[in-house]
Amino acid sequence: MPDQDIEAKRLDFYSRIDGQNMTPLWTVLSDLVTPHPQSACQPFGWRFSDIRTAMTEAGELITAREAERRVLILENPGLRGQSRITTCLYAGVQLVLPGEIAPAHRHTQSALRFVLEGSGAYTAVNGEKTEMQVGDFVITPPMAWHDHGNETEQPMFWLDGLDIPLVRHLDVSFAEMLGEDAQTVERHTGQSYDEFGYNLQPIDHDHQSHASPIFNYPYSYAREALDKLSRSRDPDPYDGWKMRYTNPIDGGWAMPTIGSCIQLLPNGRTQPRRATDATVYSCVEGGGRSFVDGKEISWGPQDIFVVPAWREVIHDADTQSVLFSFSDRPVQEKLGFWREQRGNSQDKE
Repeated sequence: MPDQDIEAKRLDFYSRIDGQNMTPLWTVLSDLVTPHPQSACQPFGWRFSDIRTAMTEAGELITAREAERRVLILENPGLRGQSRITTCLYAGVQLVLPGEIAPAHRHTQSALRFVLEGSGAYTAVNGEKTEMQVGDFVITPPMAWHDHGNETEQPMFWLDGLDIPLVRHLDVSFAEMLGEDAQTVERHTGQSYDEFGYNLQPIDHDHQSHASPIFNYPYSYAREALDKLSRSRDPDPYDGWKMRYTNPIDGGWAMPTIGSCIQLLPNGRTQPRRATDATVYSCVEGGGRSFVDGKEISWGPQDIFVVPAWREVIHDADTQSVLFSFSDRPVQEKLGFWREQRGNSQDKE
């Protein structure tokens, strides 16, 4: 059969089955099964000074109660309009002004807070309050009641990270409002850390959640741990001194769907590395720049940047620096998908 005849027959066939909601795999296979990760996510950085200016204006336009959560979403430039910073993760910066309460609610989505500016405001989770300081890592497990309040005289800013895109993809989102601004506090401040933060736990504890029972990991403790690690071993050439936040019940990640880390970078450049988990970073101390597939993103304290999946990254610190980061690595590891490549990718392809 002449080539033009078979092609015409194929197009006619495709048109007829399209009306029956069918598509031939062979016409789309190369887009579905790719030789390496293909993502619309792009490397990008946000200056906290710009975020702060916009958030301050937002604070004059809408209250925390009106907004439910006064947050500006950090949208990846390759995923605009989708409320995503990576394919599977959401990020935003939240502002709670003096005297405000962000009302109590709960939802399927797991959430983290990483404090950028301010001291002494609180988050309450399942009947326990915790005061937040700069650099603290605070988690909200799925379907845990939580509210935020600021009883200080200064505004509080923190980075929110949630698994909203993943939950939406699975069609498992549920949410409820408590009907009160603040939940009843039944536990003393720091009780969760008192019970689980010392490599011990109550022997009769029956932990039902997949998330850590500790919901505030203070920065002062994390910084001390990094200092001690840096004195006990040489830095990793790709990550410096890097540690992950863990669940004391099983030693796994602190959150079931979001992996969070803190790392200390020595002065100078790391070696190139890439991994399948797109990662959001926030600088806590120091400053420098990161090169993502050659694109330079400069950063300093409170700045935020994103490295897409399977993009080569090199960190170049001007001085000893601390970076907080989060990604969907726990999900990828559970499914057997996570992969890392260390060294120059061009030498291995």
